[in-house]
Amino acid sequence: MSLKITLNLRRFNEKLRNIFNMEASVAHHITDDYTEVYRSLPLKLQLAYGVGHVLNDVCASMWFTYLLVFFHLVLEFSNWQTGFMLLVGQIADALATPFVGYHSDESDGFCFWRYGRRKIWHLVGVICVLGTFPFIFAPCFGCEYSSRSAQMFYYCMFIVIFQFGWAAVQISHLSLIPELTPNEHDRTKLTAIRYCFTVISNVLVYIITWIVLHMNDGETNKIGPSDGPKFQHVVWSILALGVVCSIIFHVYVKEWDNDVSQNVRGSQLRTSVRDLLLSCRVYQVAAVYMSSRLFVNLTQVFIPLYLHETLEMPASALASVPLVMFLGSLVTSLFIEKINRCCGRKLTYTLGALLGMAACVWIRLGSEPELPVDWPHRLCVYSIGLLIGSGGSIILVSSLGVTTDLIGEKTDSGAFVYGIMSFTDKIANGVAVVLIQYAHSDANDRFFYRDAIAFVCGGSALLGTIAVLSLVRREALGEYTRVPDYNSINT
Repeated sequence: MSLKITLNLRRFNEKLRNIFNMEASVAHHITDDYTEVYRSLPLKLQLAYGVGHVLNDVCASMWFTYLLVFFHLVLEFSNWQTGFMLLVGQIADALATPFVGYHSDESDGFCFWRYGRRKIWHLVGVICVLGTFPFIFAPCFGCEYSSRSAQMFYYCMFIVIFQFGWAAVQISHLSLIPELTPNEHDRTKLTAIRYCFTVISNVLVYIITWIVLHMNDGETNKIGPSDGPKFQHVVWSILALGVVCSIIFHVYVKEWDNDVSQNVRGSQLRTSVRDLLLSCRVYQVAAVYMSSRLFVNLTQVFIPLYLHETLEMPASALASVPLVMFLGSLVTSLFIEKINRCCGRKLTYTLGALLGMAACVWIRLGSEPELPVDWPHRLCVYSIGLLIGSGGSIILVSSLGVTTDLIGEKTDSGAFVYGIMSFTDKIANGVAVVLIQYAHSDANDRFFYRDAIAFVCGGSALLGTIAVLSLVRREALGEYTRVPDYNSINT
């Protein structure tokens, strides 16, 4: 009897051993397939993905850096009118982003599946941008002598269509990141490559602008109504570059068929819109993203006006100083992935915010308009530009990384999440610019833009740091600890 019991126990132990060996084999097979999937992104695909946002980048560079300059100094609109038109564009962009994000995630009639639900929105956006942006940086065609309100209506029509196209390109391009790779560090690499091309695009815009503005005594003349044709030359040059990059993106980046792999993990995970809107973490991440964009965009908008009005620097400086800012961003963007690996996203973001706040303090305390515009003074201005560029690139890439972490495995909701982030960003930027422009009622106040950059941009970096620290606190409490779900991996 005891022998029979012993034999049964041995058979039972063998069955258990076989079961565990089989599970280990399956887990090993899943892990190997998982590794093979996310490591299969070739460098050509990464670079092709990176250039897919270049058209948006060059247009955004012109939009944020020179829109107020062009409308106020060249077309001679008032401060309030220029700020209002920028606000119209930001509101149009803010409304378009969740719309594009929602329909980009849906399998409805708004997309053609064989081409790709993300890529079709990207193509629509490219067409809208190319068809409207040249009219924004040009005299009012057929209405040069009309009233200011009629001219504002003319420009606002093109601005609204342009911003819808810009949003379609931005959201569709960002939402491809979680679908191309499930690995956190690889997602950071794609984000860094994307931002690297953003910085390169901005550098090219400022080089072209500096060359154009430097002609005809650009070292002594300031921007005026006679410089309108120069801005049109810049616009057509950058649009040609954007078209070439968009073609490369659409040719080499293939969006996976939904029947084979909705994303790289083959999962069908999705967060409902209601759950997203009720999640506290979504609003914390939105605060991080919004603050980062406020710092980057507002410095880009008001640095040229600060150089022109406060420091009274020549026209060429309106391109050379922003160029130095983005050269600093370019160098920093090459090391962001390694910094993220060593320090983590939250600490990396805090370091970038400290650099940005240091630049704002330097502008407020150390950059006085009474100083002569000589090489020591210019070195001071360019050093500030390097700090702003480096800090801005760190916090922007880190905030995008925090957003992709929020999406996680649920990539079917990725575009809508990016739409929420972009909505807060666009509204905040538009309201901030129009309020600052409205407050600038005294044309003799040369210190206005110096103080605006110091307090508003510095405050944005501080707000982003507080939002990031709130995420760290909640994660320390274990509220967002995720356990990998290997059952969702499609072997």
